[in-house]
Amino acid sequence: MAEPVTERLDLFSPYKMGKFNLSHRVVLAPMTRCRAVNGMPGAAHVEYYTQRSTPGAFLITEGTLISPTAAGFPHCPGIYREEQVEAWKKVVDAVHARGSLIFCQLWHVGRASHPVYQPGGTGEPISSTNRGISGRWRILMPDGKHGKYPNPRALQTSQIPLVVDDYRRAAANAIQAGFDGIEIHGAHGYLIDQFLKDGINDRMDEYGGPVANRCKFLMQVIQAVVAEIGPEKVGVRISPAIDHLDAMDSDPLCLGLAVIKRLNKLQVDLGSKLTYLHVTQPRYTAYGQTESGRHGSEDEEALLMRTWRRAYQGTFICSGGFTRELGMEAVAVGDADLVSYGRLFISNPDLVVRFKVNAPLNRYVRSTFYTQDPVVGYTDYPFLGESHGPMSRL
Repeated sequence: MAEPVTERLDLFSPYKMGKFNLSHRVVLAPMTRCRAVNGMPGAAHVEYYTQRSTPGAFLITEGTLISPTAAGFPHCPGIYREEQVEAWKKVVDAVHARGSLIFCQLWHVGRASHPVYQPGGTGEPISSTNRGISGRWRILMPDGKHGKYPNPRALQTSQIPLVVDDYRRAAANAIQAGFDGIEIHGAHGYLIDQFLKDGINDRMDEYGGPVANRCKFLMQVIQAVVAEIGPEKVGVRISPAIDHLDAMDSDPLCLGLAVIKRLNKLQVDLGSKLTYLHVTQPRYTAYGQTESGRHGSEDEEALLMRTWRRAYQGTFICSGGFTRELGMEAVAVGDADLVSYGRLFISNPDLVVRFKVNAPLNRYVRSTFYTQDPVVGYTDYPFLGESHGPMSRL
């Protein structure tokens, strides 16, 4: 008897992500764009996310601030005030009208901030530590110049539950705004990652030291959010092997496995899975790449990602420097269920269509990534067959 033919999966194979049915596996990655003047999503956000919506697609918003202390870039949207919730409703409704799903990424930058971004323009950023980010990194200031990161203030043990509750309330607000779920940003050197990485976390209390202690803050945030909105609406993003903003760990493989072990156990205890785990490839860095585009060998990266992917019991999303070909291969060989794209989606609002027909891509303009212009570098990239981008597609 002949062997049954197994269909080769690719980026355009349908996928069931928890309770959500996706028509393809190309995900809009969360990307800071600095267009939310005074922390408020506006009409430009409606157009930006609508342009990138296709039937059965999955979109994740830019990092969205959970509290007034959470910012580290100018003009990032928040979701801790009622008027922000109302503004996000317009974005969500427009995306849903196009047949897409959308999650809100909940974000606190921790020590990757500056007094100018703190309430009243004063005060120290909070973190797991009192140690600041090294001079290798520079912070983008409101005037468009770059400055030095200051020393943060280590959270007292008694203050940590208050921050956990900020995540819970932000998650509740996201659901109130109509989002299909939320992603907890535990990656890239921001607040949660500052607790996870032993190259940053120098605490002597129950949140520092052994990896079990360093995972505690993340797990408390997840548990609080799950209790508020349910596990089927919660995704988690981590980057154990990424050194962005000095976020280094002595054993990234084991750190990733420690997080995954706890996520798997939580899912068993709950009797329900989280929506997904989102992991950034080691080759990623927001400040550019090495000449080869890699920080370790290709084999080393593959071993890390495949080990985490095999260990996690649920939907696994990969991100970080993927091309169409790399994404197709990752899905085909089982290294990822879904692949998220950032910079390519910035300059190609119709990236899904272009990938499907293997069309040429627009080049992105890096100098317009973090500006406040509501059109240039944001909603003006042309669709396939257009010489100029649409000014409105609402």
